[in-house]
Amino acid sequence: MSCLFCRIVAGEIPSTKIYEDATTFAFMDINPGTLGHALVIPKAHAADIHDVPPDVLGDLARTAQRVANAAKQHLECAGVNLVQSSGAAAFQSVFHIHVHVIPRYEGDGVRLPWTPKPGDKAAIADAAEKLRKGC
Repeated sequence: MSCLFCRIVAGEIPSTKIYEDATTFAFMDINPGTLGHALVIPKAHAADIHDVPPDVLGDLARTAQRVANAAKQHLECAGVNLVQSSGAAAFQSVFHIHVHVIPRYEGDGVRLPWTPKPGDKAAIADAAEKLRKGC
């Protein structure tokens, strides 16, 4: 299994999980655009929007909404970007479909696409704890 996200779901690679159900898995992005930036993935591998079954895409959307609502309530963000990129030309870098849930804050300076850089692990863990309360 070479897919990074499949290995995360399998527990082979550590992640900061914030939510899991029968078909989806949500965890903190280690290169966050903003505080609370999370990723939502299906547990079953699908490369992109063109590969994912429609019912799983619906599950993905519901979990992304759950995480976005948690960000609004518990991180007090001013807005949320949901970003799903399919294909290298669309800036997809991990070829397992995923939705970025990016809390937005006034003046956060983030422009899409953002330039990934390592985040503060303590801040990521703190945001994850807050998001878990809402998921």
